Amino acid sequence: MSLHPQPLGPIPEETARVARAAFPKGNVYMRMRDELGRLYEDEAFAALFPRRGQPAEAPWRLALVSVMQFAEGLSDRQAADAVRSRLDWKYALGLALTDPGFDASVLSEFRSRLVAGRAEYQLLDAMLARFRACGLLKARGRQRTDSTHVLAAIRALDRLETVGETLRQALNTLAVVAPAWLQPHLEPDWADRYGPRFELYRLPKTRTERYALAEQIGQDGFRLLAAITAPEAPIWLREVPAVETLRQVWVQQYHAPTDEVRWRGSADLPPAGRLINSPYDVEARYSTKRDVHWVGYKAHLTETCEPDAPHFLTHVESTPGTTVDVEVLPRIHAALAAKQCPPREHLVDTGYVASETLVSSEQTYGIRVVGPVLPDSTWQARAGQGFEIACFSLDWEARRATCPRGRPSTKWSVTHDRHGSEIINIRFARDDCQGCPSRAHCTTSPQGPREITVRPQAQHLALQAARQRQSTAEFQAEYRARAGVEGTLSQGLRVAELRRARYIGLAKVRLQHVLTAAGLNLRRLGAWWQERPFAPTRQPRFAALLASSP
Repeated sequence: MSLHPQPLGPIPEETARVARAAFPKGNVYMRMRDELGRLYEDEAFAALFPRRGQPAEAPWRLALVSVMQFAEGLSDRQAADAVRSRLDWKYALGLALTDPGFDASVLSEFRSRLVAGRAEYQLLDAMLARFRACGLLKARGRQRTDSTHVLAAIRALDRLETVGETLRQALNTLAVVAPAWLQPHLEPDWADRYGPRFELYRLPKTRTERYALAEQIGQDGFRLLAAITAPEAPIWLREVPAVETLRQVWVQQYHAPTDEVRWRGSADLPPAGRLINSPYDVEARYSTKRDVHWVGYKAHLTETCEPDAPHFLTHVESTPGTTVDVEVLPRIHAALAAKQCPPREHLVDTGYVASETLVSSEQTYGIRVVGPVLPDSTWQARAGQGFEIACFSLDWEARRATCPRGRPSTKWSVTHDRHGSEIINIRFARDDCQGCPSRAHCTTSPQGPREITVRPQAQHLALQAARQRQSTAEFQAEYRARAGVEGTLSQGLRVAELRRARYIGLAKVRLQHVLTAAGLNLRRLGAWWQERPFAPTRQPRFAALLASSP
């Protein structure tokens, strides 16, 4: 399929006449075409198509159809039917009434090209650029971000099911790509053991039997891997994705092959961020947040939240489920700056806020991060008595701290914590601490001196200022606007099943989230044109009655 760029032609006269007769007041798609023109250009997708071959469907139309598809939560077949049958879609796409459209598989092929070319963000970025050009989106406003869990498009497996399905997938894959090589290496009992899908109901129930089966599966897997890596085996077999998955899972779940294969204990497994939970989606990770447990990904949605402008989603970041929120915020800021729509203030929850981001966001992008920071974790601060870190005076130039009793520190050591972040360890003299009348309010050590740990100067000052400010009424009033992003997550869930992955793999899930964000922007654009007010937070009637009671 080759690309032949097409200019934006006029809407066929008959299509325009019939559509305006059916929609005398228009709708979001018709007004989008009239006021915004074409959201996408064929040239932006030129790198995704070869120069020779059968002409492809116009990429700008496929991109717009994909966005409208997610705006209404349609399947590929339903979207293809809408192109053939709906007047407003034909109007927006500039198609004649008799245009037969295209097969539903064209949309899947287009998404594959976007993922292969890493061009998924073009669908959202081009839309935002058009909104900026029309004055609908302005930089340096206020934006907010929150995340939600996303279930991978796989069934949840326990460890025994995982190793069984991994070997089963490898055998089925090799039977397709290398049947002649695989046949002499098959064992007679493998058909019964790996033929049916591994299900809990058909697996042993006792711990001893389950361990025995796990070790038998491990032996079979090591036997297959040994045959694949033998000198006489074709080299390309080692590059088969299912074989590589088998090798990785066996490294994670079993000890190195010796005379006796041993299944690893739970305490001997890799961390959750690296552990493969299913051979059918090797990037999905098991994660937990409070009382929610899932295998899959996270979606981080960022939107504008000015009271006198439409609330557009400006960025969506998709990550493995184990990625903590604080690691994502610098990437979000870099992406917003690249799109020329960085916020002046960014409202986030505690999970995104750290001393490093408070400083780097302000210095690099001029973005003020607004969100509650974690309190001082020392026992003195938790107990509400004694001398917490804020009680100590720090002289950064002299590299010295002074305790509330006026005693200077004797050690100022710059080091790093377990995450690699720079910290400063400060220690006071043992003699000063042992004879201090306030010792009980300062340290619980029977003989040792008081030690404190602080961040570098800029981070420490930003952290202390944030802790003081978040206790004020002004902060609470400003931060109240962050709650609105919960409605965005709810809308994404209702319209496009945001919390369920449609596709396999992080790259395709990211494309799904980008299309979801672009689709929600279309819906919000229509609501803004119709002058529909922002919906207030729902309140039960009895609660409103209670609030109005004297």
